[in-house]
Amino acid sequence: MSFFGKLADTVVSFANDSAKSVVEEVVNPTVSFANNSARTVVEEVVNPTVSFANDSARTVVEKVLNPTVSFIDSQLQRPRDVLVQQQILDNLQESNGSNFPGDDYHSPDRKNWMAHLSVDKLTLNKIVWPGTHDSATNGIGDPLVTRWLGECQTLSIFDQLVLGTRVSDIRVQEDRCVCHGALSSYNVDVVLNDVIRFVSETQSEIIILEIRTEFGKKDPFEFETYLVDKLGQFLIHQDDNLFNKPVSEILPKRVICIWKPRESPKPSRGGILWNSDYLKDNWIDTDLPWTKFQSNLKHLSEQQPISSRKFFYRVENTVTPQADNPVVWVKQVTDRIRKHARLFISQCASKGYGDKLQILSTDFIEGDFVDACVGLTHARMKGQFDKISPS
Repeated sequence: MSFFGKLADTVVSFANDSAKSVVEEVVNPTVSFANNSARTVVEEVVNPTVSFANDSARTVVEKVLNPTVSFIDSQLQRPRDVLVQQQILDNLQESNGSNFPGDDYHSPDRKNWMAHLSVDKLTLNKIVWPGTHDSATNGIGDPLVTRWLGECQTLSIFDQLVLGTRVSDIRVQEDRCVCHGALSSYNVDVVLNDVIRFVSETQSEIIILEIRTEFGKKDPFEFETYLVDKLGQFLIHQDDNLFNKPVSEILPKRVICIWKPRESPKPSRGGILWNSDYLKDNWIDTDLPWTKFQSNLKHLSEQQPISSRKFFYRVENTVTPQADNPVVWVKQVTDRIRKHARLFISQCASKGYGDKLQILSTDFIEGDFVDACVGLTHARMKGQFDKISPS
């Protein structure tokens, strides 16, 4: 081999060895480093990031999407539940009617309906007292923003009494303003002045005035003294024997005032004010009319007959707006059951509870509701209920 051939072979061999060295000492370590770095990035950055993203997505699904879907489902289902329950009551009305003893009676003067029934024969325990729920809420709240959420009556206390109401449900807060939950209105003086005006314009009408401190509120300062000073001349002292007495023996006193404080001591037995022991009910928090209707019947059936009862028992023919239903307007909600007051009385009569019904309260009271209560009272006085046997 020539000199130049050997030289070329040597150069090629040297180049190959150099390249091999570069691969072994530079390229391979660089590739290995790159692989190790990539693996580290995957293990320490990419995988945790993917895991975090998966966990975050799962959290969003569990805490946001699922509750949202559940809420939407409930918002769609609740109106359907209401419609089903309204249909049950409508069907009951159609199949059974709403007849009961005294259902055709209409007082010639609702303002003086007790007087027209003969106060010598009308005992307290024969009266079916027409009452209003959240009585002093006329004009409560802002007319455009909140009134529809809290107004349960549109008439003043005086106008309710003239219409025939004889049981008022008044809620107060620390500043003596009437209220319904977070909404407040005029001073309770307005209520008491309406009561005084009414009893001054009539002679024989007895009123049950329930005043309570609203839930979550504080008692007005020295409120018991205030009530006695304001209404003293009209107040009927607490007496268990009154329930069997005719109205004529209770007059000229006119007002049974039941004071229900939350923190202050309740009025003592035998005092000038009555305490919470003397007005009871079994209120349930629902906007479903058939559920409330059934509950009212059940709890009424468990009461003693009025002839042996030494307290007033109230049934509220009302339902309450609920947060899980898109319809929260008081009027629209309570109308689901309000129209069925006569049906309720009819069911009481047919099931043998007619001698247990005492106070029946409603939202947005109307004359027909008063007539139904007074008609049943009239039937009791005539002894017509004695002829009714449960169906």
